[in-house]
Amino acid sequence: MKLSQFGFTLPEEKIAKYPCEERDECRLLVLHRSTGEIEHKIFKDVIDYMSPGDLFVFNDAKVFPARLKGNKEKTGAEIEVFLLRELNREQRLWDVLVDPARKIRIGNKLYFGENDSLVAEVIDNTTSRGRTLRFLFDGSYEEFRETLYKMGSLPVPKWIRPHAEEIDREMFQTIFAKNDGAVAAPAAGLHFSKLLFKKMEVNDIDSAFLTVFMGNAHFHNVDVEDLSKHKMDSEQMIISEETAEKVNAAKRGGHRIVAVGVTVIRALETYVTTTKEIRAYDGWTNKFIFPPYKYSIPDAIISNFHLPYSTMLMNVAAFGGYENVMNAYRIALEEGYRFGTYGDAMLII
Repeated sequence: MKLSQFGFTLPEEKIAKYPCEERDECRLLVLHRSTGEIEHKIFKDVIDYMSPGDLFVFNDAKVFPARLKGNKEKTGAEIEVFLLRELNREQRLWDVLVDPARKIRIGNKLYFGENDSLVAEVIDNTTSRGRTLRFLFDGSYEEFRETLYKMGSLPVPKWIRPHAEEIDREMFQTIFAKNDGAVAAPAAGLHFSKLLFKKMEVNDIDSAFLTVFMGNAHFHNVDVEDLSKHKMDSEQMIISEETAEKVNAAKRGGHRIVAVGVTVIRALETYVTTTKEIRAYDGWTNKFIFPPYKYSIPDAIISNFHLPYSTMLMNVAAFGGYENVMNAYRIALEEGYRFGTYGDAMLII
């Protein structure tokens, strides 16, 4: 398929600026992929489509305060640094994005915090992800990490709101966020409340957790028309023995696996055995899913409404069928659904 096939007009007012007051009361569009039928529900109705023994799989990655404000040496120019990935713990090396990038050169020093208490040096500006910084810090790793996090703010995308507010401290995390290291929230998981988990338990609907440290891979612009030539950045993922066994046991028992979000879909499909099972894994994935693609593990997915030309939209279209999903997006726009991280959700069954 071609990049141009995933374009549509998304008015700015359709992008949700704030989350729902109650996590599980956003709107839910239900798409039946075998028929193309569409239903309009509230998110907490999602369990009405499940049966005892079905398994929801969640991404328990926790978003860390990855956005830093600093100043360049000598000129004092304001610089924003977006932490992407820790490269080396001992040397304090990080892959980052820098804005404005044109003002930064190898050897430049950047200063952060009151009294310039944290200093970083640019040691590489040729990586595909932007820049590599070495933080100059004499204390222990724990002290360094604490200092870094104290100075940072949650990386709520600027296309949502230019300045994150207090509400984001709670609402930009899932209630089950556990493993620190993501720079973006697993948006589909944001809709699950404590009450909804309780209802799942009462209805004998099970849950399992894996970890994908969502980086910048899903937000990079696709700059090739032929999608087979697009290369995704790698993201670290962890599937435990317990989760692998839960997923495999549910599949063997004829129950549905519900992947909550595109990061979970990507992780479940990264390493699949010839018998259509998954294994425990701790490593990296650069899997890029777009139509046509035959899924092995998920039987249903939950996803937010994504932006035009995004790899996340392509992933969803591969599961639900290109025509079905693009028609659902057209109807969602007509019906006033909200798009983006804080937006409404879609269940494809």
